[in-house]
Amino acid sequence: MQDSELFQLSGLTAVLLLVGFYVTTFLMSLTIRQKNENVDGYMVSNNAIGFGLSAASMIATWIWAASFYASASAGFRYGISGPIHYGLWGALMILFIYPFGRRFRQLAPKAHTLAEVMHARHGKSSQLIMAVSNLVGSCISLMVNFTAAGALVSILSPLSFVQGVVIAAVGVLSYTIWSGFRASVMTDFAQLAAMIISAVVIIPIIFFNVGGTEMLAANMSTLTVQQADFFSSEAFLRQGAPYLVAVLAYAIGNQTIAQRLFAVREDLIKPTFISATIGYGAIVIGLGMLGLLALFIGLEPAGGNLNNIIPQMASAYLPPFAIGLFFILVVGSLSSTADSDLSALSAIVMTDIYGKNLARGRPDPARMLFWGRMTMVIATTVGVIFASLRMDILVMLVFVGALWGAIVFPVIMSFYWDRISNKAFTSAVISAVAAFALLRFELVSLQGPLAVLFELLASVGGGIVVGLMAFGFFGKTTGMVLGALTMAVLAPFSVGFLRDYVVLISSLTAYGVSAIVCVAVSLRSSERFDFDLLNERVVAFQGEQT
Repeated sequence: MQDSELFQLSGLTAVLLLVGFYVTTFLMSLTIRQKNENVDGYMVSNNAIGFGLSAASMIATWIWAASFYASASAGFRYGISGPIHYGLWGALMILFIYPFGRRFRQLAPKAHTLAEVMHARHGKSSQLIMAVSNLVGSCISLMVNFTAAGALVSILSPLSFVQGVVIAAVGVLSYTIWSGFRASVMTDFAQLAAMIISAVVIIPIIFFNVGGTEMLAANMSTLTVQQADFFSSEAFLRQGAPYLVAVLAYAIGNQTIAQRLFAVREDLIKPTFISATIGYGAIVIGLGMLGLLALFIGLEPAGGNLNNIIPQMASAYLPPFAIGLFFILVVGSLSSTADSDLSALSAIVMTDIYGKNLARGRPDPARMLFWGRMTMVIATTVGVIFASLRMDILVMLVFVGALWGAIVFPVIMSFYWDRISNKAFTSAVISAVAAFALLRFELVSLQGPLAVLFELLASVGGGIVVGLMAFGFFGKTTGMVLGALTMAVLAPFSVGFLRDYVVLISSLTAYGVSAIVCVAVSLRSSERFDFDLLNERVVAFQGEQT
């Protein structure tokens, strides 16, 4: 396929679509606005969200602008198994949250943030690690989504990149600021419906317009052996395995996910997360197939940028009305995650900065709401500035991902093992992040005995990942057995092999080092923690004032 001029919506059409989308969501948010807002409702909807809204919000939040672009890129780069490796592992990580989520809610049913629970469990340093990682992570996510909005608008309309960024930012802020998390959840439901309708229309139209099954059969021979292999080892080692490790960290460490866990009714956690798993996987894998179709037809990504694959496919193979649906699809996906980021940031500032520190244990609900809303305004402004500058945020994303990977084992074990101390938690995270940085940025040469050491640490990390997943679903004994077996199996194969996969070895090493240091320091401690204290220390803020 030769490069072709991208179809553009008229400026008026683009503006009408954007304004119509955000005005509709704003009017929806006004229906739940309360004159005297409850701070617990503003942050976690008083821990009482029902099944439908919870599942829809989880799916919409997990699908952000970067996710379906990346899924399409995976299909284009790795072939048949590419979208599967992106969508399947992301979906399974949603499922992974629920067994541990039930434990979190059982011990601290009125929690607002994971950092708040870490403060009750360990103290300020552990809380600081969780809070800072989420502040940085949510700000970066906000920038990415605003950047995606600017890119979409500039490609598919005469409007500029900056105009697209500003419109999206103002639109998301306008409906989120009034009712916080409740507005995010309610609009997520509508945004998900728009995304599903758009995807159901767009994907079949493109498939049939590129030639359907006849085109697939005719061009199958153009794929490489690995691209044509449903069980491609290349796709797994370079895409699937690193992504599995990354989203496991995201599932445990990210406040946007934790906020939904703390908001859903406790008896609905399991069905909510199972439904979200299925919904996310279906949508993202389906959108990723557009990248696979682009590979089959020999599409040349504009400017060599794989993020242009989906807009190019939409432009070349969709009628104008469907391009409008595609436009809404992308705007809905980025908005659903951006409003979740704003809600997460406000909850962290309200709970972990003001409620637990500045207020010295006596928070004023009115002032909490003020800080929450000001946080949204400031975060939106910062997101617009950095998105408009088009800064390279890869380094920050890498560090945040490493930090979340480093905290997975200490966070989970802090809810089960009473010997883990603040010192064990903090030292484990610092050691793991340092080891990750050495590998990921190639500050050390992976040769000789040093390379073998890191490969063995990565093998431990692989065992930790498998062990934690097995522990969540099947219990302690199964988790320990499968984790140990995984370490034993991986160790001989990893030596001399993993050093060639920098992303994978660095991520697994973070898990391995974190677990080793956490266990070693904990075993030297004589402290014991009474888990009943969590429920006493983590309470509803509004209730504290009545």
